[in-house]
Amino acid sequence: MAIDTAGHEANFLARLLAPIGECMTREVAKKVADLRADPDVQVRVDELADKCTEGELTAEERAEYESYVHAIRVIGVLQAQARGILHRHDAM
Repeated sequence: MAIDTAGHEANFLARLLAPIGECMTREVAKKVADLRADPDVQVRVDELADKCTEGELTAEERAEYESYVHAIRVIGVLQAQARGILHRHDAM
């Protein structure tokens, strides 16, 4: 039986970051939900993703790419919490 490490990490992050979500105001939630990467950072992530797909990452690039992927997962969890807050406010 395979272990779902991505699902486990997402669950762990959601639990770890729950207190942050609990103290978001609607205004903060809107800003978090609307977060986008700086264009230069996005270009670099895209470059590394392409190299990863082609199996051409150096060890240093792999470490850099994994850092970006981890940060994206954290931001994604925060954005999901923010969207939940916005949805609850809109439902009121």
